Amino acid sequence: MAMYFNTNILLLAFFAITGILFSGNNNNNMVVGDDCQGDMQGLVAQCSMYVQKGMPKMNPSQQCCSVIQKADMPCVCQHMTADVEKMIDMDKVIFVAQYCGRPVAPGTTCGSYTVPSPPTIA
Repeated sequence: MAMYFNTNILLLAFFAITGILFSGNNNNNMVVGDDCQGDMQGLVAQCSMYVQKGMPKMNPSQQCCSVIQKADMPCVCQHMTADVEKMIDMDKVIFVAQYCGRPVAPGTTCGSYTVPSPPTIA
């Protein structure tokens, strides 16, 4: 139980630091704290257990979906760090977003991860 709590704190710290240090989109110099840091903190608080590596794949809670439906996901993806990517399963992130009604389009880049196209049926 302590390991789970420590992992959540670590994820929150990464998202918070990312939000504070990195600038917004390429067309302005706003700090992420002014645009999507709150989204990141909400995602960590409500959704981290559904996207962590080493955890079973499961449907997210309504609280997680509520945060995802309100979040600026392109902003969150734009500010995804390599350190955070080491701790989360990007395939689970895509699954959770789709489950919550906010699918991420194939070809979208989220951190260093590019959302794959769905398999074609021959």
